[in-house]
Amino acid sequence: MKIRVKIEEVKTVNELDFYWNNEEYKNLLKEFDFPDAEKLKDAEVMEFLFMAISDFEPAEAAEIVLTYKLSDKLNEGQIQNIAHEMLIEKVAEQYAEPALHFDLYNINQFLRKAYNGKFPDTEATVIKATFEGVDLDAEMTKEILIKALCGGLNDGNLIHRLFEDQVSGEVAFTDAEKVIWSHKKTGENTMEIVTSNKWIDKEDFERIEYEAEIVLFNEELSL
Repeated sequence: MKIRVKIEEVKTVNELDFYWNNEEYKNLLKEFDFPDAEKLKDAEVMEFLFMAISDFEPAEAAEIVLTYKLSDKLNEGQIQNIAHEMLIEKVAEQYAEPALHFDLYNINQFLRKAYNGKFPDTEATVIKATFEGVDLDAEMTKEILIKALCGGLNDGNLIHRLFEDQVSGEVAFTDAEKVIWSHKKTGENTMEIVTSNKWIDKEDFERIEYEAEIVLFNEELSL
């Protein structure tokens, strides 16, 4: 499969506006022992949430937020460890399980804002690109998307270095779901892709208009 790719824009961001919503902020207010959160006007919620959080030590607050968002994926001990590590490390980039990096990024940035920068800054990359030669609705998967983007990335990019066999189609790209945080169609041939700055930085693109050769893993041929 050959896909023609044009990178329209690559930007680094410190916040994603689609992860949290007002209902979750109200739920967090309850977790931080704030009474009558439901009675607050939407415009007041963030102000009161940050006030409620300020009564807790940063690591304690981190533990509360992590428990609220990730108690179904992490046990109590893991949450306690991450809550303390978050104050000194970029856990959204360094945690051993990349599948959690998206959640950890958004939790970290929320806490960083609440505590005026006490948590390390972590960055995401938003890519806007045009793809021709593939049906974005019926064919585009995270595996194809990563391989298409890799066609424009330099050899030193982390995806190339860590997933060389997956990108080339020699083995199944099971980690594709972990690398691409979100993707959505924004036009007939255009998409917006969000990933960690760890995986793709705007400086990693050596080409912005190119043709990518996509080789998909064939399980039958690998036997």
